[in-house]
Amino acid sequence: MSQRGDWFRSNDSTAKTRLIMAGAFVGSLLLLATSTVFSWPVAVGGGVPTAEQEREAAFDSPAGSCLDWTPPDGGNMRRVDCTAPHLFEVTSNVDISADYPESAPPPDVQRWREIAEAKCTPGATSYLGGKLDPYGRYKVNALKPSDAQWQDGDRKLRCGLQRTGPSGGLITSTGTAANQDQSNIHEPGTCLTLDGQTIGDPIDCGTAHAFEIVGNVDLGQAFPSEYPADQAQTEKATELCTQVTDAYTGKADLAAKNLTPYSDTLKPESWAAGSRKVDCKVGAKLPDGSGLAPIRGSVRATGPAASTSGTASTSGTASPSSTVSPSSTVSGSSTTTSAPGG
Repeated sequence: MSQRGDWFRSNDSTAKTRLIMAGAFVGSLLLLATSTVFSWPVAVGGGVPTAEQEREAAFDSPAGSCLDWTPPDGGNMRRVDCTAPHLFEVTSNVDISADYPESAPPPDVQRWREIAEAKCTPGATSYLGGKLDPYGRYKVNALKPSDAQWQDGDRKLRCGLQRTGPSGGLITSTGTAANQDQSNIHEPGTCLTLDGQTIGDPIDCGTAHAFEIVGNVDLGQAFPSEYPADQAQTEKATELCTQVTDAYTGKADLAAKNLTPYSDTLKPESWAAGSRKVDCKVGAKLPDGSGLAPIRGSVRATGPAASTSGTASTSGTASPSSTVSPSSTVSGSSTTTSAPGG
């Protein structure tokens, strides 16, 4: 007898809970991809755990466990120490047998989404200390019983937290979510895809991208109490990000390279949940100022310089940076992105 677990995801990109299917995704956030199925044969005997035994143990991990695997199929899913890179952190295992006795048929996909949002979100919020940033770095996800498991009487929903990009692609985390700031920031040196005028997942900086993250700043020190107005955030973030950008680029003259510094601001819901950090990043405008232009290469002082011409140019001597005031702003799902004067 084999055991399987199915990942699924919400079709509402604005919902506070997004339930993600671990696997390859096709199309936009609103498109439900085909189910990815993991198999866990029943383990017997002792000795060194086999890959099947590791997958079985991972599927039934207790709260506080971290899981990792190689996308898209999860065939090597295993439990790892949370200090190591991982893709999923278990927050609870919820039993729904009171609502679905032995004779009940399994819910359809839409009903599973509703059940998981209702059952997993409270536990995940509690796991994070009572506050969940709906636009933050973590999304509430779930692993439901497969049809075979359901027929065997399994009524548990495995709930957890996960990082995903805008397209649903999985992003690794390091360290337990319970002890981390929920601000939806990225590591300096991360570049984000540009798909039309939509900001996408992390991508190699040598390929066409929208932004390169040059650092992060903490707005909490400047605004220690109530939520600050968006304009006040923009002004402070611009001030702080200028220093971060100069340090990252070696005070390169970004305007001479047709590049623009940008900074993010936080939404009220994120502030209420305790998020205070935003990304500082560099991008480029289209010639008519109507949106973002794709760039290639890195603006890091020690790396190949970014270029809007389709190829990376050679870095020259760094010169003092120049502030550019574009006429457009770019909005993301978790923060609002603005450039100085934008």
